[in-house]
Amino acid sequence: MHSSQPQHWYDFDMMRAPGFVRLALEWRAPWEFGATMLAAPWLNQLPDGDGHPVIVFPGLMASDASTKPLRRFLERKRYSVHGWDRGSNLGPKDGVLEHCMDLVRKLRRQHKRKVSLIGWSLGGIYARELATDFPKDVRQVITLGTPFTGHPKATNAWRVYELVTGHRIGAPEIHEPLRLPPPVPTTSIYSRTDGVVAWQCSVERHSAHTENIEVEASHFGIGLNPLAWYAIADRLAQPEGAWRHFDRTGSLSWLYRDPSRKAWF
Repeated sequence: MHSSQPQHWYDFDMMRAPGFVRLALEWRAPWEFGATMLAAPWLNQLPDGDGHPVIVFPGLMASDASTKPLRRFLERKRYSVHGWDRGSNLGPKDGVLEHCMDLVRKLRRQHKRKVSLIGWSLGGIYARELATDFPKDVRQVITLGTPFTGHPKATNAWRVYELVTGHRIGAPEIHEPLRLPPPVPTTSIYSRTDGVVAWQCSVERHSAHTENIEVEASHFGIGLNPLAWYAIADRLAQPEGAWRHFDRTGSLSWLYRDPSRKAWF
């Protein structure tokens, strides 16, 4: 059983960022996108969506260009897909969160449907916080390699984050609220071979409305990865109000490993 009480990040001691070997393996990203192109016949077998709106938020220092392949795939699956339309993601600077809030509310009014939020790395923090603030407007949250728990410096990007955003890493009053999942169905897709974020920082506490899906991916390639795309499309295709945990039984058990296992392999 998992405790419902949140743990402080400092209870994890100094959880380490991924080492040199995993960081060096980040070169896999282009190959992951190539694998996605080869997997197109498999991905095309997934059911089409119901047309509800979806917003995809990019990672730190990335723009909508980084999420374009994923957005085009979801458009072909009949969703109304939108980038965040804010240029490069340089952190929650003045006006950024307000813009994101306005975008969620605008799409909710236009479509008269709840909005699904997908966030890659830092973009996943935005998605989780928006769902926390506007649970009546958000259908579900899907994050990709997002560090929302664990030690805030257990990444190879924290110095870049501080430099780009001007925010200091490590203040409990800032990081503690991020650990709590939003009150909507929430999926964390992560990789134990992530070379930027310690994978433990992306593991959600299992509950009736939260889940973890582990894939074999790099941090820079997880948003281009065929296993991640399959899981995203599977999650989005669920009828509103009938969300269930990802079914990795049968043949999918060969592709999606048990995220609760204690062994590395």
